[in-house]
Amino acid sequence: MNKTINLFTIGFTKKSAQQFFELLINAGVRRVIDTRLNNKSQLAGFTKNKDFEYFLQQIGNIDYIHRLELAPTKDILNTYKKNNGDWETYENQFLELITEREIEKTVSPDLLDGSCLLCSEPTPHNCHRRLVAEYLSQKLGTIKIVHL
Repeated sequence: MNKTINLFTIGFTKKSAQQFFELLINAGVRRVIDTRLNNKSQLAGFTKNKDFEYFLQQIGNIDYIHRLELAPTKDILNTYKKNNGDWETYENQFLELITEREIEKTVSPDLLDGSCLLCSEPTPHNCHRRLVAEYLSQKLGTIKIVHL
């Protein structure tokens, strides 16, 4: 019998650092998997690169990894964000991209279990982290997705 994988997702915008870290800790997250294309921007606030890795470890004893194969390409992201693209087009392009990348072969169930997919969007509805979680659930099965 396959073990159920608990996979969380979270966006950091519109949350204070306190709210953000308490959500992760209270959910029992053991690892944050950063799905952003750019984790170095000043707009990332408390989730900027090495600072974020330090905060996760110190505040919640939570591991951190950045997985670029789970991020959109610059072209896909720019078309959607900067050129006022529509969500349906973005979703189709991103799903095609992660299908081509075969992310289910590079992200093991053991890595996913107890992990939280991170992106900037405050809610999962129009965010690629939800698409990644749902795609992996279809490919790997037995994944319980919880959006924090």
